[in-house]
Amino acid sequence: MTPRPGATRPSNAEPRTAHTADLSRAELDAVRALLDEAFEGGFSDEDWDHSLGGLHVLMCDGRGIAAHGAVIQRRVLYRGRWLRVGYVEAVAVRADVRRTGLGGQVMAELERIVDAGYGLGALSASDEGAALYEARGWRVWPGRIGALGPQGVVRLAEEEGSTFVRSATAGPLDPAYELVFDWRDGDVL
Repeated sequence: MTPRPGATRPSNAEPRTAHTADLSRAELDAVRALLDEAFEGGFSDEDWDHSLGGLHVLMCDGRGIAAHGAVIQRRVLYRGRWLRVGYVEAVAVRADVRRTGLGGQVMAELERIVDAGYGLGALSASDEGAALYEARGWRVWPGRIGALGPQGVVRLAEEEGSTFVRSATAGPLDPAYELVFDWRDGDVL
């Protein structure tokens, strides 16, 4: 990985893992500010809500929070049974320390959590983030994606091609079967 010109890796940076309930209001505000900056104003209140209630991985330096990611529990219907999904949300690295390995460190800790505690890992990747996830062994789900909405199962064709999965305790999945996620407000995935 080639660092950005002028980027320096925070010294002695170690990931900190904490549940939402264990983060102070100031820390949550700092995470939200990082996400607003990283997503250039495209991180909505619903996106923020989706990233709460699970485990957060934080990387800090002398300037504050340098990188963040979260894993929250969701459910997905696959072949007639509901699997617990470690759904990765709100992965971001502060602009001045991008391409220094912090995103990879955050993902390594999130993957450890997913691999040990969930049947499956999943995330919806931006075009910018897709390369990181592919390089780490996440795979685009080649099958259909849906969600169980108020009116029944709704196909989410726009999410096909950008939803990545990681096999965990459920083992390999057959893409001939649809993944049907639980419903939520805002972007479903």
